[in-house]
Amino acid sequence: MNVRIPEEALTFLNKLKRHNDRDWFNSHKPEFKAIEAKIKLAYNYLGNLMNEHDQIEKTKIFRIYRDVRFSKNKLPYKTHFGGSFARKKPELRGGYYLQIQPDNKSFIATGFWDPNKEDLYRIRKEFEMDDNEIRDILNQWSFKNTWGTMVGDELKTAPKGFDKEHPAIDLIRKKQFTFTKSFSDREVLDQDFLTNVNRDFKSIRPFFDYMSDVLTSNLNGESIL
Repeated sequence: MNVRIPEEALTFLNKLKRHNDRDWFNSHKPEFKAIEAKIKLAYNYLGNLMNEHDQIEKTKIFRIYRDVRFSKNKLPYKTHFGGSFARKKPELRGGYYLQIQPDNKSFIATGFWDPNKEDLYRIRKEFEMDDNEIRDILNQWSFKNTWGTMVGDELKTAPKGFDKEHPAIDLIRKKQFTFTKSFSDREVLDQDFLTNVNRDFKSIRPFFDYMSDVLTSNLNGESIL
């Protein structure tokens, strides 16, 4: 089964970027619905590929409609397709995201976007006790070759209760633990794109396995599940 991102998806999104209003969208809604069906097929296909090496609990394709209630940007429609892949909770942590956007702006992202207060503290305490294992994972050549360096928001100084001179303060200051990888339009339209994304997502597993182990155990390494 050869499932791929259709070229008309990028074409439509480019047109939507130039005509981001309800009248234009409503007049082109049949075209959008046909493309959306192919996009949903592609995301679900990717989710099935990922289930061969992970346990994906839910694949969610986000709506094209923007929530403009609290935004200064009142344009009614997103100019990209986005979808997430949730791992089986509570034992498996972390998540995956794929965004399809024209003009070489497509990307994948993975990791921990918004850990809750308790999880963030537990992660920081793990780094404080021993940062060797996480650094070994992050510095592995095959891992860095795919994902580069970890990105995300971080504090300017040490969190409360942590030593600002700690050797692992560069990790302890982080509030998010994420990785991204960008793709050109040509790569997105390649027949092997979804297979390649699946391969990239699979390569994050050492990081996910480590973080899942941390977040499902206490500071003594005992399971809390």
